[in-house]
Amino acid sequence: MMKALIIGGTGRISTSVCAKMLEQGWDLTLLNRGKQANRIPESKHLSQFTADISDTETVSDWLKDKTFDVIANFIVFTPEEAKRDIRLFQDRCGQYIFISSASAYQKPPVDSVITESTPLINPFWTYSQQKIACEEVYMQACRQTGFPVTIVRPSHTYDEMAIPLAIHGSHGSWQTIKRMLEGKPVVIHGDGTSLWTVTHSRDLAVAFAGLAGNPHAIGQAYHITSDEALSWNQIYKIVGQAFAAKPRIVHVTSSELIAHKPQLKGPLLGDKAHCAVFNNNKIKQLVPEFKALIRFDEGVRLSAEYYLAHQELRKSDPDWDAFLEYMTKDKPVSHLSDY
Repeated sequence: MMKALIIGGTGRISTSVCAKMLEQGWDLTLLNRGKQANRIPESKHLSQFTADISDTETVSDWLKDKTFDVIANFIVFTPEEAKRDIRLFQDRCGQYIFISSASAYQKPPVDSVITESTPLINPFWTYSQQKIACEEVYMQACRQTGFPVTIVRPSHTYDEMAIPLAIHGSHGSWQTIKRMLEGKPVVIHGDGTSLWTVTHSRDLAVAFAGLAGNPHAIGQAYHITSDEALSWNQIYKIVGQAFAAKPRIVHVTSSELIAHKPQLKGPLLGDKAHCAVFNNNKIKQLVPEFKALIRFDEGVRLSAEYYLAHQELRKSDPDWDAFLEYMTKDKPVSHLSDY
């Protein structure tokens, strides 16, 4: 039985990845802080070691007699963390999978379709710049010492606990959805016509599991996304339909939004203000069984059902509500029936 160490394992992407790998017969060990035990599937082939990966002494002691076919770390965000993992896991795995981000691709984009050869240049978002720097650390180690890295670049990925919107407050999407339900206006950046790609985590997990343990993936980078491209106007309309709401939209330029909330610069200018359409030929050639089957309107209906059944996800966000109220005051409202 193939053995994998998953660092994280309870997040938006990693939960679905763990479920898929268990389904395929992997023996999994999760290394995390144990704060979301309810997200861990029950299986005799899954065990957990509770620790903080940054506690290298504890983790190193635990690793002494262990090797894995695959190690995947879902919570690496800085080059220093990448270097730490290389020190910890060199010679302890046949493959190490780093979860980067499709936001690392060139912004503003030069080509209309993104491939893995699109340059990694993002002058707007520190998060993306750090992911690029991590990729450079891993690939240098791969070239110099044979560190067996595979890089995965997800784009905007969602599951039942996360509904994808262009912008939201610190408590997620619910406050915007609540405004939709109350008939209050919400904001879409720009004119809402730029194309975007959202991917369900269960679809991504099929491709990820196909990369795991695959020797042809060593030293390579792959993005994993849906082939379905939607405008932001369409995305908000579909989200509204999932909650039986008719969104009232105010279109606001990205520059105006950023002027009033500077922390939106990265998520907008460094990501969602630009079209994101992906060519997935590379991952499909290596993992022929990968096909994004969950259409967005179907997936977001499942998310809506889950949100309405779990009150803990419906978190009030007065600051975000006040921001939307300010940004929409006395501005023309569009209805999405025409989109």
